[in-house]
Amino acid sequence: MKFARNVALVLAVVSSSCVGAFSTSRINNAMNKASSNAATMLRETNGGLDTDLILPSFSTKEEYISYLKKAGALPDGFALGTAKGTFVSVEAPAMGPLPIKATVIHLTEGPTDSWAAVFTSNRFPGCPIKVGKDRLAKGRPLQALVINNKVSNVCPGGDGVAAAESVCAAVAEGLNLPGGANTVLPSSTGVIGWRLPAKELAEDVVPKAIEAIQADSAFAAAEAIMTTDRYPKLRSKTLSNGVRVVGVAKGAGMIEPNMATMLGYIMTDATIEKSKLQTMLSAACNRSFNSISIDGDESTSDTVVAIASGLKPLSSEDELQAALFEVCEGLSADLVRNGEGTGHVMRVKISNFPGSEYDARRMGRHLVNSPLVKCAISGNDPNTGRIAGAIGSFMGKFFPEESVDEMSLTLGGRTIFNNGKFVLEGQEVEEELSNHMADAQLGEHDDFPQHQKFVEIGIDFGGEGSDVTVLGSDLTKEYVAVNADYRS
Repeated sequence: MKFARNVALVLAVVSSSCVGAFSTSRINNAMNKASSNAATMLRETNGGLDTDLILPSFSTKEEYISYLKKAGALPDGFALGTAKGTFVSVEAPAMGPLPIKATVIHLTEGPTDSWAAVFTSNRFPGCPIKVGKDRLAKGRPLQALVINNKVSNVCPGGDGVAAAESVCAAVAEGLNLPGGANTVLPSSTGVIGWRLPAKELAEDVVPKAIEAIQADSAFAAAEAIMTTDRYPKLRSKTLSNGVRVVGVAKGAGMIEPNMATMLGYIMTDATIEKSKLQTMLSAACNRSFNSISIDGDESTSDTVVAIASGLKPLSSEDELQAALFEVCEGLSADLVRNGEGTGHVMRVKISNFPGSEYDARRMGRHLVNSPLVKCAISGNDPNTGRIAGAIGSFMGKFFPEESVDEMSLTLGGRTIFNNGKFVLEGQEVEEELSNHMADAQLGEHDDFPQHQKFVEIGIDFGGEGSDVTVLGSDLTKEYVAVNADYRS
């Protein structure tokens, strides 16, 4: 499978031109049923202990945070702590003291062999990726994870692997882990090329994070791992027998399959074999994180981890797989909506594509990554020719022998192209399409997701073929502003 070749990261704990592609079905149907009335939707699922399949609308940041905190109850056997510190970059000392955060996730009842991970396929991976791949390949058990933001520890001037290992050693010492540093998995995100401030992390930030450890909610981790994210992302699901699955993720830019500048951590108290968990996580990533793109740039630090404490029996592997799908797909959608400067999220439903799901997702990403399409969506401009042009470009390059004669396009549910011709019927239709885009618009500076609306694009090739859904963001001035001043 191309997924196996393209992706090298999955971990047991699963970041404005974002794209997410999922297999069609549950999310699309659920979205159509979602009410915009927050009062009637908040905390419906499992008494608020789980996040809703489609998040409700929120009127304030406080309402959103309260929702996540309640839904973030940790599975049995997990505790976590976060802390802040400062460092001065060796590469850019004139910037002065800079903030950095660390998160420590601890399996309180002992190490586990049941963990899985998927890592970036970028040929210049971060040093924590190298450490993680080595741990995974050697089948080492894990009892803790440590994550820092601000510095990604990618191709640094010093010994980045040794720096990552020294932070792992500090975690092992602080938690008195019998297996030592080898049972700690590191992750880093932030500026590429800078040395990891290992001394500051090991001697100051990590000890404070360990002091702050609590077993109540995963929300603190969702907040601490952010970089340019405007708000935290968390999803949860409780199985019928009480097994709990909770995931957090970060990422807002440099997002393109396979995965993105993203970190994802999924925790569960299920009892599940390591090999089965890896298979489940790989499948979930393929449907979610490997189908997202914000700006077409693949990160050097992507990591998704799933880790199981094994404290509860699992009555149904299918139910756990479904929960992993739901949590990962939900987090992926959250990442797109939280993309740097995102003003709209496109949802492209592709039906009957004359090829594999993998190639259907490629076409969807080609469309949502088109700068011309992105800019049109950003301006609420129904320039439908750009959509058809992007599709035709992809098909001409990669599927020149396949017919597009039966292809139809819809925008906001209205047919705009059919039988090789545009179906555009005057100013009334123009205004309808523009209003559809405007209704899905988000605030580029919003610090919480006010709604879950999409600019809906449908592509049906007719006949029989693959069905997928791809999510993508527009391109705004704010995206440029964020990335022009990222390091400071």
